[in-house]
Amino acid sequence: MNIEIEDVVRRVAPGLKVVTVEADVNNHPTDPELREEILRLASEVKDTYQLADINKRPAIAGTRQAYKALGKEPNRYRPSSEALCRRIVKDMDLYFISNLVDAINLISIASGYSIGGFDVDKIEGDILRLGSGRDGEEYTGIGRGELNIANMPVYRDLRGGIGTPTSDHERTKLDLSTTRLLMCINIYREEMPVEETVELTKRLLNRYCAAENVKINIYE
Repeated sequence: MNIEIEDVVRRVAPGLKVVTVEADVNNHPTDPELREEILRLASEVKDTYQLADINKRPAIAGTRQAYKALGKEPNRYRPSSEALCRRIVKDMDLYFISNLVDAINLISIASGYSIGGFDVDKIEGDILRLGSGRDGEEYTGIGRGELNIANMPVYRDLRGGIGTPTSDHERTKLDLSTTRLLMCINIYREEMPVEETVELTKRLLNRYCAAENVKINIYE
């Protein structure tokens, strides 16, 4: 899978890096050890941040700035990493879905980066283009229903949008039958170093998803 960053995004986010992780995986209901890792991290987040501090994390602030530059209000359509961290600080329960989904959530909480997670076998074509959402563009977010993605960064395959920093699309979502994973780690402003983010990703995928044939690419 190749990533093409369109000029409309390059202009508003010239420092953007997209780290892609492709792997053959086995997905299962959330492992108790993974659940405990997430809960320990959540406790650290609660001890570190007040609610008003969450959107000042460098990675989250960078994503929000890209939203604003494209014309989207980030307080109405929060990046997923921000929404997760706010949920933790507000002492709300986290959802546990599967090893793949929850490993991605752990990485997102730890790094501040919004991360797209896609089932490769549900993607049409072998190129994803990162552009800006259009007025009236149809998009069904996972667990959110119809989502207004106008002026929001969006990955598109040959059929249409499949991923934004706010929510991925139902069409390409990860489930227990997923065997081929694509992750897009969106670094609008660096917080966790890229090498550390990649190592954390590889550890979690190897430990909880029996990952094989792991391929890493960086687009900027």
